Amino acid sequence: MHQELRIEGMHCASCAQAVERALVGVEGVQSAAVQLLTERATVEHDERVDIERLIAAVADAGFAAEAVTSDRRMDLEIAGMTCASCSNAVERALAGVDGVRSVAVNLATERASVVVEERVGYDVLKAAVRQAGYGVGRRAEASAAEEERLAKDERRAREASRRMKLAWAFAIPIMGWMIPEMFLGIMWPNPLLFHVGMVVLAAIPLVAAGGPTIRAGFRALIHRSPSMDTLIALGVTVSFLTGILAVLGELGLSARSLDYAGISAMIIAIHLTGRWIETTAKGRASQAIRRLMELGAKTACLLRDGEEVEVPADAVGVDDMMIVRPGEKIPTDGVIVSGESHIDESLVTGESNPVRRGVGDPVVGATLNGGGLLHVRATNVGETTFLAQIVRMIEEAQSTKVPIQAFADRVTRIFVPVILGVALVTLVVWVAFPGALGAIVEWAGGFLPWVDADLGLLSRALYAAIAVLVIACPCALGLATPTALMVGSGIGGENGILFRSGEAIQTLQETRRVVFDKTGTITVGRPGITDMHPLGIDRDDLLRVAASLEVGSEHPIGRAIVREGEDRELALSPVVGFAAVTGKGVRGRVDGVGVVAGTRDWLTELGYDLNPVTETWESLAGEAKTVVGVARETDGMIGLIAISDRVKDGAREAIAALQTMGIDSMLLTGDHEATAEAVAASVGIENVIADVRPNEKLDAIRRLQANGERVVMVGDGINDAPALKAADVGIAIGTGTDVAMEAADVTLVSGDLDALVRAVRLSRATFGKIRGNLFWAFFYNVFAIPLAILGLLHPLIAEAAMALSSINVVTNANRLRRVNLSGG
Repeated sequence: MHQELRIEGMHCASCAQAVERALVGVEGVQSAAVQLLTERATVEHDERVDIERLIAAVADAGFAAEAVTSDRRMDLEIAGMTCASCSNAVERALAGVDGVRSVAVNLATERASVVVEERVGYDVLKAAVRQAGYGVGRRAEASAAEEERLAKDERRAREASRRMKLAWAFAIPIMGWMIPEMFLGIMWPNPLLFHVGMVVLAAIPLVAAGGPTIRAGFRALIHRSPSMDTLIALGVTVSFLTGILAVLGELGLSARSLDYAGISAMIIAIHLTGRWIETTAKGRASQAIRRLMELGAKTACLLRDGEEVEVPADAVGVDDMMIVRPGEKIPTDGVIVSGESHIDESLVTGESNPVRRGVGDPVVGATLNGGGLLHVRATNVGETTFLAQIVRMIEEAQSTKVPIQAFADRVTRIFVPVILGVALVTLVVWVAFPGALGAIVEWAGGFLPWVDADLGLLSRALYAAIAVLVIACPCALGLATPTALMVGSGIGGENGILFRSGEAIQTLQETRRVVFDKTGTITVGRPGITDMHPLGIDRDDLLRVAASLEVGSEHPIGRAIVREGEDRELALSPVVGFAAVTGKGVRGRVDGVGVVAGTRDWLTELGYDLNPVTETWESLAGEAKTVVGVARETDGMIGLIAISDRVKDGAREAIAALQTMGIDSMLLTGDHEATAEAVAASVGIENVIADVRPNEKLDAIRRLQANGERVVMVGDGINDAPALKAADVGIAIGTGTDVAMEAADVTLVSGDLDALVRAVRLSRATFGKIRGNLFWAFFYNVFAIPLAILGLLHPLIAEAAMALSSINVVTNANRLRRVNLSGG
């Protein structure tokens, strides 16, 4: 069983690790994955586990959790309410609808806010209100969970900004007051008031601005899951306590102590500044889903009882007839019933060129209609639309983990406890062996202005221990992969490349072998004209005559000829006396002249001279193409038309691009060897395996894997599903069947092989950022912590460096947006 939870209170990678451990510890939980950036936990469990136990386990770890639902909120405008009894009546009517979670009716604004399950539609609510005797106006609808998440993001950003500004409002005066003491040794106006002032001024930002951080840190420590906040909390608390000791020392109640109280306020101010920048950058990293969700049409024009009615887009139901005018967005997925136009599908495919669509063609909601008037029958609405599926796949990818992240997770799990131990050991060693470490400080004091060789023994020990606490940064390690994965998967969604998991991104960039199916993958998946050889007439006239004759044909070859004529907008003539001769061809009269189109044997049988075209005919047949000869009674042979499943535009260039990237291509198909070899040669593929059944495709993939190869399989049909699943990365062409997409790790929405090249480039760029982030996160900690132990880093510099390390990881991931996927 599968359950998703929304987690509150996580501030760093250690927090996410603590939640993950708590969930895995629940009996019956098989696996749990917690993502810090999305604040989501994905749990796989058996029937013994219920949601309450999971929420309780998270609460025991010191965090809050709630189940993720697909509930929506609808805002209805109610007409006819005049008193409180009216609003109560409307509320009762709506609450009585099956699937309504909650209702709030406001008499003053004449608006009802209703939270409903996904299955509840607008028409059901409208009927309930009308039955109660009231009218219903327009309404807006949103995913309640998504709306709350966006509102929470905005609140969090505002709160982070407020806390940062409050901390600096006190930290800046403290810095100004400390300057005479730092550079001149003067505690103005006297030592006692100076120390008291430092304590009072520092206490306000620590409590008012840093309070949530400090409380979270000590709460995590109490729950034996110390986090990044624990390190900050201990660092600023120890620093602040030195100020109190300094005051007591001036009063003669204790030994004199160095005053770090002011520094504690500056540490919290720098920390909160880093948090604010990090929060802002995280928001940019998650913008892809938000942009996609905002792209849908707001209203739809429906044809009902012969009249046009404008309704909100999400009031459209399955089988409703939508009227889409030039320049309008298509409200939801559907099939064109009448009209034709060029549709801008860049939203879902990433391709900028509009695509011609006509009667019977499917269209995707939120895409932009060009210059034609369309009547579209709705086929998918709500969460079943293609756009909703794209958003869902991106969210799924962002909630997974990349295999390389496992090492970072293991380090993060023990990082904070180790740092706490290192800080304690640092304090003890400085007190026990001041001479050895003091010599290093005295040497460094000659060229590092922040190193004070004149500090007392205890002050030096505290100086080093506090620096260790505040400089250690597990956040950079924890954010290294999720931020890059979030940005990369979002960019993919915007370009028609849908990754189902982070593992697919890592594996795809490692692969050196791509195996292609033929039909629908390398080729377009339906017969089309590849060659025309006219005799005595021009190409368009040959096609016009043949297409006019084939209008009456139901054979796929005939339909391909007619489709080509229509695509070229040729004026076809009516055919008279049409007749189909099984296995041979068709005949009829076009423009008053008898015309035949068919096989070589039949045309020879009818007495036509084929000598002028024999060599060309044999050459085309040798390329595994179906050749149709066309003849007229008055002229004899007028030309040849070759038909086959055409190679997709750009397929050869895509294969060549993969080759330059060090990736070998192979064709794996159930077609005859001659056909397979011809197609492979046309696109530059040298390795071909033909005449294979679906189970043999699976065996072929496994044989390649047995040789130690990382194999990517690209296909589009039902019989590809087993091979797609078995491959290290299965890639489904988006024009294929649903079962293939479900079996695949990556879906290419456009169906063009150039999208595969872009997917590889994106996976390499994303993984490059992950590697870079992990390197700098490890390098920073390995380099900085020893300096802090030796007393060579001022606590303020240590805290600034810690904040910058997290910011660097997040901003580095956002630089993925600059990657040129076209390779130009």
